[in-house]
Amino acid sequence: MIILRRIMKEFVTQSANRGIYLTVVMNLSHFIGIMRGFLFKVVYFKNIQSTIFAMQSSSKIEIFNKNSTITIGKFVFIRKNASFRLDHGGKLTIGDYVFINDNCVINCAEKISIGKNTKIAPNVCINDHDHNYKNIQDQHLVTGEVTIGRNVWIGANAVILRNTHIGDNSVIGAGSVVKGNIPANCLYVNEREEKIIPYNKPKVAHG
Repeated sequence: MIILRRIMKEFVTQSANRGIYLTVVMNLSHFIGIMRGFLFKVVYFKNIQSTIFAMQSSSKIEIFNKNSTITIGKFVFIRKNASFRLDHGGKLTIGDYVFINDNCVINCAEKISIGKNTKIAPNVCINDHDHNYKNIQDQHLVTGEVTIGRNVWIGANAVILRNTHIGDNSVIGAGSVVKGNIPANCLYVNEREEKIIPYNKPKVAHG
């Protein structure tokens, strides 16, 4: 009964701010997202541990190894076109009340953890591995860990690379490429200089 009263109170508040029609549409979208989350939990019942979470349209989870696992906290909300891919026994942990916006990509081959109340803007890419390009005969991945603390804000188009730790309450500026240790309670902005490098166009032989 307490939960039902809270739901009704929130519905009345939203209706006053948004209008009844748009409130119904929005909450219907949330409900469909929860059903999609439940569907993925059924499909990967051995790999996903979760309570209630929502995945909106075109978002997907792909797991390619029986030892890979995802732990998803309560009331995680994942918007459209997000992609989670796990392989090689990767462990992905997403804390309570995490929000992941449109078009985000998480590729996990070892370990990625995202702390409670963290918010991730659109088009963010998180990888805990690189391809071993230094040895073309060895196609195995070079893996590491990614740890994102609590109450972190990650701006749009950021790229988080392997062996990265982001402390609690920090902000990652839009478009940043992040690798290494980012302390708690700080703003990280990755500024890169624009470089224009001329090159000689190949000559085209004319017959």
